[in-house]
Amino acid sequence: MNELPEQVVTTPAAEELMSRLSSKHGELMFHQSGGCCDGSSPMCYPRGEFLVGDGDVLLATLGETPFYMSGSQFEYWKHTQLILDVVPGRGGCFLWRTGKGCDF
Repeated sequence: MNELPEQVVTTPAAEELMSRLSSKHGELMFHQSGGCCDGSSPMCYPRGEFLVGDGDVLLATLGETPFYMSGSQFEYWKHTQLILDVVPGRGGCFLWRTGKGCDF
């Protein structure tokens, strides 16, 4: 039987940024909704500022940080491994800003 890979893994850069952000803002969470624009990018929030719904799927817990995806997006990506990384510059207009000159 084929086992599915971990659904979300992080790079060292992502882990370091998550650590810096949680030190400044407290506990974090990620949500990936699908949709247009940057909706397919992971969005990072201070935990509790984004309410997950009954249709959202918990893909992983990265250390202490939950990573959710909308159920409809999960149906397309359920056999995919996501790699959470950091890119220079700013992400799209919907993403909680890291204030560090980079985004997930």
